[in-house]
Amino acid sequence: MNTILELHNLKKYYATQKAVDDISFSINKGSIFGLLGPNGAGKTTLLRMITGIFFSDNGEIIFDGKKFDPLNDISKIGYMPEERGLYKKMKIGEQAMYLAQLKGLSKTEAAEKIKFWFQRLEMQSWWNKKVEDLSKGMSQKLQFVTTVLHEPKLIILDEPFSGLDPINANLIKDEIYGLAQRGSTIIFSTHRMEQVEEICDHIVLVNLGKKILDGSVHDVKQQFKENKFGIKLYEVPATLNSSTFEVIEQKANALTVKINNGYKSNDVLQYLIQQNLTIESFNEILPSLNDIFIQLVEGTKATTRAFQKI
Repeated sequence: MNTILELHNLKKYYATQKAVDDISFSINKGSIFGLLGPNGAGKTTLLRMITGIFFSDNGEIIFDGKKFDPLNDISKIGYMPEERGLYKKMKIGEQAMYLAQLKGLSKTEAAEKIKFWFQRLEMQSWWNKKVEDLSKGMSQKLQFVTTVLHEPKLIILDEPFSGLDPINANLIKDEIYGLAQRGSTIIFSTHRMEQVEEICDHIVLVNLGKKILDGSVHDVKQQFKENKFGIKLYEVPATLNSSTFEVIEQKANALTVKINNGYKSNDVLQYLIQQNLTIESFNEILPSLNDIFIQLVEGTKATTRAFQKI
């Protein structure tokens, strides 16, 4: 099988809320998968069911080809929650050893893995520091190490770049790529859409407990494109009238145009050439994941409000 995780019709209801309302999707092995949604969308409840912290009211989780068994499968999962899960008074080296052995590593194996990761992330001098003495970014690096050092098949990272400066964010990003290349599967949850766009292969967007989008980043952006193109001309004429497109924005010699229905980009290029205009650049403008996120989430809210009035 090529999938590491399959969710089938998962439901989790509380007294006044449908936290997860009949959600299904699958995640391929070795992929970097984005689980997205606004606050209160149901992401955390989903992650807690995937890690065995919560049990679903209905539905099924398949992990690595078999029905998910929290007792046996949890050692194959690494979970880095958004909230810090570290003991503030404990020395860093001792804490890393303790957590590694909880994940099933022997003391010797744990020491080797910790040494490897501490060197890799430039943490060698931290061994005798206490967590309470670390900055937010430093504690984030420690939490990342304790999440991945037992080489889990599935790694869940909830806001992994929180508190990191650009250099350390790039360092962790490179390690995420490396883990995926070595066979781990990453579930990446964040509110930073530009990070998702850069890192993830596939995304699912949830809102109000329901799945509202599921697809590869490439396919999603293609699905929501609006036939807009950016054109840069050497010189823009005083009038630029064509039935093929509409100019919707102009800054100096840079134009944003929307191609009219029934026409293609080649029709625009042909028109510009016929006008003897020198084209410096011509490129399609695809919507950002941030734009798509806002469009869908706001649309879901509007639909819900309309339904409640009926």
